[in-house]
Amino acid sequence: MAESNNKDMIVLEGISKSFPGVQALDDVAFTLKRGEIHCLMGGNGAGKSTLIKIITGVERQDTGTVLFDGQEVSIKSPQQAQMIGISPVYQEVNLCTNLSVAENILIGREPRKFGAIAWKAMNNRASQQLQRLNINIDVTEPLGVYSTAIQQMVAIARALEVAETKVLILDEPTSSLDVHETEKLFEVMRKLRDEGIAIIFITHFLDQVYEVSDRMTILRNGKLVGTYDTESLPMIDLVAKMIGRSLSDFSNMTQIKRASKKNIKEDTLLQAEQLGRSKSIQPFDLELHAGEVVGLAGLLGSGRTEIANLLFGVDKPDNGTLRFKGEAIKKFSPNESIARGIGFCPEDRKAEGLVGELTVRENIILAIQANQGWFKFLSKQKQYELAERYIKLLDIKTSTADQMVKNLSGGNQQKVILARWLAINPQVLILDEPTRGVDIGAKTEIQRLVLELAEEGKSCVFISSELEEVLRTSHRIVVLRDREKINEFGSGEADEQKIMEAIAAGDS
Repeated sequence: MAESNNKDMIVLEGISKSFPGVQALDDVAFTLKRGEIHCLMGGNGAGKSTLIKIITGVERQDTGTVLFDGQEVSIKSPQQAQMIGISPVYQEVNLCTNLSVAENILIGREPRKFGAIAWKAMNNRASQQLQRLNINIDVTEPLGVYSTAIQQMVAIARALEVAETKVLILDEPTSSLDVHETEKLFEVMRKLRDEGIAIIFITHFLDQVYEVSDRMTILRNGKLVGTYDTESLPMIDLVAKMIGRSLSDFSNMTQIKRASKKNIKEDTLLQAEQLGRSKSIQPFDLELHAGEVVGLAGLLGSGRTEIANLLFGVDKPDNGTLRFKGEAIKKFSPNESIARGIGFCPEDRKAEGLVGELTVRENIILAIQANQGWFKFLSKQKQYELAERYIKLLDIKTSTADQMVKNLSGGNQQKVILARWLAINPQVLILDEPTRGVDIGAKTEIQRLVLELAEEGKSCVFISSELEEVLRTSHRIVVLRDREKINEFGSGEADEQKIMEAIAAGDS
């Protein structure tokens, strides 16, 4: 952060905000300076989203003041926030892939001539905005032909186009990007910072915090922990401040896994023999034993989710055989899998897992209700018994079982999906990115739960983009590359270096 760029752009003082049953923010202070990248850190439910909503006019604070560029302001709407120069880019980019890049950047603000859209002027303006971000693409092409990374840049260009942007808010922008795409985004962020734009950056990837940010503010349970220069706060201290406890849970995970290994049985619950699907995943062999956690490791697009979809019956194989307890499966569908005792937590919890308009209770009982049939409804008493049992078991932070699930934090939403599948008492549980987008404390709880399920004799497939997490949780690791199984490591055989070498080389 340059010395000349030290003017306060946003100053929040004494900010408090409550919702029914929840104190989201409690006397929080926050300062964002001109020309800095400032990470807003905290676990799920820490208050990050509420703070951003207050800055962008989505919510109004109950108490406290907001200063913008030295003046006290009352931001009453997102439109007003954009007009004064605050532009957010959210995790789920709200773009129209069927429209051109230029139309997406200038939608609602198209230059006009004689009442009609001036297409040449619009395309030139869109190109200039992208060139500012060092992106050179054909802006007349439909947005959908470009990668997620390019779409992210287009979303940023649109945010910058709204007004004279002074503050850019990036909420989990790297969640769907690979390493090279992330570095490209960081180059753009640094360039905008050097132009004097203040950037609020929200991410769960701790290494990215240290790679790109100047300062960080940490929230926990709606309270301010502190604001720190990034280079002055070691990562181990950051983690401890975020979760409010020591890292003993992480150091103990290896011992827990080692102890659980003795519970692995010879019984094979699920067995794939040259199972494959054209244009999806090359034929592979895989055995899941009772009491075992098998991790799937590989880069984005390596075939991990494709394997999960085949094992659960979302997709039907056109090659090979899948056996459950030795019996070949003939009918492939999620309902058939549930009936057998196979559960599946999908990668995209919002699109494929949760029903946001239902309560926590209703989401938890969905799978068990589907399993016994929609004409045999669970009694309300049974529903509440199940919901309360798993809310307590998984420590789901909710005011009541009847709270809308969409109002929970990401980590607690993930626990609701886990509760849904635990309620059917599955013998095999397939977990596709169960800790994505959740805080470090919730990650530990979910990893511990997976090992506890294995100790009970269940078999788990554990998929994660974080290799360290796969190593920490899995008894055996299958390595994938380019939608093909290329290697398999037993417990104690692999470390991060070996797996990365296998992915890079593609050795079989």
